[in-house]
Amino acid sequence: MKASKQQKQHQLQQRGCKALCCSCRFSVSSSEEAESSASDRFPSVSSLAHAMVQERLDQMIRERIEARHVERRRQQSREGTKFVVMVAMEKSSYDPREDFRESMMEMITANHLQDAKDLRSLLNYYISMNSNEYHSLILEVFHEVCTNLFLSCKCHW
Repeated sequence: MKASKQQKQHQLQQRGCKALCCSCRFSVSSSEEAESSASDRFPSVSSLAHAMVQERLDQMIRERIEARHVERRRQQSREGTKFVVMVAMEKSSYDPREDFRESMMEMITANHLQDAKDLRSLLNYYISMNSNEYHSLILEVFHEVCTNLFLSCKCHW
């Protein structure tokens, strides 16, 4: 029984264990002869350790770069998001054109709206909050306000 166990261990040692999973022991020697014959078949322990350290460093660098990208995306999404609070009030008016104009000018300048997406949202808000009879008037006034604000000087900002 002992002879067969020793014989198996001897065979494993002769073949070598690439995965370092058996009871084989590696010894580090300074002789060039032993080093050259072993390195032809198997990588040395120091080269394995170096490869493991290098892989871990590469992984840490990748994680750091990914964390920076995630943080940049968060900042950009925060910067790109505007919160505009609009309160609809029922109002009777003798001059709805002028009231819409004042209201739109105030909303655009107070909230620094310049992007087409934001302006479109504001227009949609006015349309949705008012009855059909005012829709054409709202579109006309909105066009006038935007033309005056964005085609003239930007002194309102």
